[in-house]
Amino acid sequence: MASCEYCGLDGYYGRELARTRHWIIYLAPSQRYLGACVVALRRKCRDLSELSGEEWADFAGVLRGLESALRELFNPDLFNWSCFKNSAFRSEDPDPEVHWHFHPRYRRSVSFAGETFIDREFGHIPLPIEVKVPGPVMDELEGIMREMIGKHLSSWID
Repeated sequence: MASCEYCGLDGYYGRELARTRHWIIYLAPSQRYLGACVVALRRKCRDLSELSGEEWADFAGVLRGLESALRELFNPDLFNWSCFKNSAFRSEDPDPEVHWHFHPRYRRSVSFAGETFIDREFGHIPLPIEVKVPGPVMDELEGIMREMIGKHLSSWID
């Protein structure tokens, strides 16, 4: 897997939350933005132009479900989606894979499980800065997000 500074080291996407027919939703290892996820295609694919109509339709369901789940959980002010592959091309032999970065963004600070999350760059392009939160907080976040994603994506989950 290619290295991606937004996902984590060496393509480590994070904790798996759900699968649809074509995509896997992971809780990102860095929670710079509370609820940040990575949505990875379940097959090897280099470019977005290679996605099938069925994969795009499935992604649209994931997008709607993930945004609805986060809106209900934490009520972000906006959602950023990005598909960066730049870091894969720093290698002599680049091998990018299609995956999306989902960044809920907050104008205000948000508290969860005793931690306070502050989006200091609200309104600006997110930078690949890793923010680790304590294991028990990640465990609680994983549980609540898995439950809420299941509720909002029940007809899409594989």
